[in-house]
Amino acid sequence: MEMAELVALLTPDGLRLLDETSATADVAHEVSRLRAAGHSPELVSAVVGQARLRARARAKFGDFAGGMLFTASGLEQATRLPVAALHARRFRDAGLARVADLGCGIGGDAMGFSGVGLDVLAVDADEVTAAMAAYNLAPFRPGAQVRHARAEDVDLTGWDAVWLDPARRTAGHTETTRLTRSEDYSPALEWAFGLSAERPLGIKLGPGFDRSAVPDEAEAQWVSVDGSVVELALWFGALARPGVRRAALVVRGDEAAELTAADDAPDAEPRELGAFIHEPDGSVIRARLIGEVGRALDAGMLSPGIAYLTGDAALTSPFVSSFRVREVLPSDVKALAKELRQRGIGTLEIKKRGVDVDPAALRKRLALRGPGQATLILTRIGDRRLTVLADRVPR
Repeated sequence: MEMAELVALLTPDGLRLLDETSATADVAHEVSRLRAAGHSPELVSAVVGQARLRARARAKFGDFAGGMLFTASGLEQATRLPVAALHARRFRDAGLARVADLGCGIGGDAMGFSGVGLDVLAVDADEVTAAMAAYNLAPFRPGAQVRHARAEDVDLTGWDAVWLDPARRTAGHTETTRLTRSEDYSPALEWAFGLSAERPLGIKLGPGFDRSAVPDEAEAQWVSVDGSVVELALWFGALARPGVRRAALVVRGDEAAELTAADDAPDAEPRELGAFIHEPDGSVIRARLIGEVGRALDAGMLSPGIAYLTGDAALTSPFVSSFRVREVLPSDVKALAKELRQRGIGTLEIKKRGVDVDPAALRKRLALRGPGQATLILTRIGDRRLTVLADRVPR
């Protein structure tokens, strides 16, 4: 969205029109209908685009999405509201009442801070994005302020702590490209890390951030939501928990579970295939805490260097997906297809690690049919391919 579109939208008539516009109708039809009604091209573009973004945003913001404004790139990078609430509670529990949110985007984290009663200064270097953050935070004022400025130019006097979400994509409001080098982030990470010497600091980074670049004094917390790893949060000073340098936070629906450790955990010892296979959550893998989970489940590594655990104990946890082993099947596709047909399996979940297999292409070649369902786990032990038929254990 450009400034002209935002100006056209931020009027009583523009916002009313947005609330009345369907997100599911054909785009060309909606544009033609609104233009025929005499609305300007800028307003029509803004309204149709926002209606669709609001529909997409429900996955991150729930019912709040219907009263918010977005850019496409801002929504893509925004923190999910349940995760923003967890960030905010960490600041509140540390006794920090006034938070400067630098690189606030469309205001997801700032909403979380305000929602738990913190005063927040939300800052973004992009004028349109800052304006949208101001709109989204309006219900929370006077405890929330919004400023259009570069993070490096903000006077932090009087603010207890900083939350920083550096720009990790190229500039723009629509299609953007992920920046692969941390030195290209804005603001630069060297400057960002330097803030930790002045006041408590939290930094949101992508989950694939180079672990070797994590400062020794930081607590590194990988967060997954409904099975997808969404961020790496680095915590400094009073926001870092004593004795914790690695954490995996797993959020599923309204439930959250966390695994913490003083450092990377050594892997559990390898063992033969048992009655169960456990697939660690992505946050556990990123945090290198697979061994912690394995020992808690009385399980070992199915193969060194591959993130599957196996054991005989009928145990599971929030940190893994567990599968009860039925049997080992041939890895040859023709023989495998025959075995699956004999068992009447028509619905097959395919999991893989350590093997070069395209699950969609394999499913097509298997020509599945029948009323049964199962999970197929494809992996290797050393140089040997392993194909396991299993059943997912309900959580």
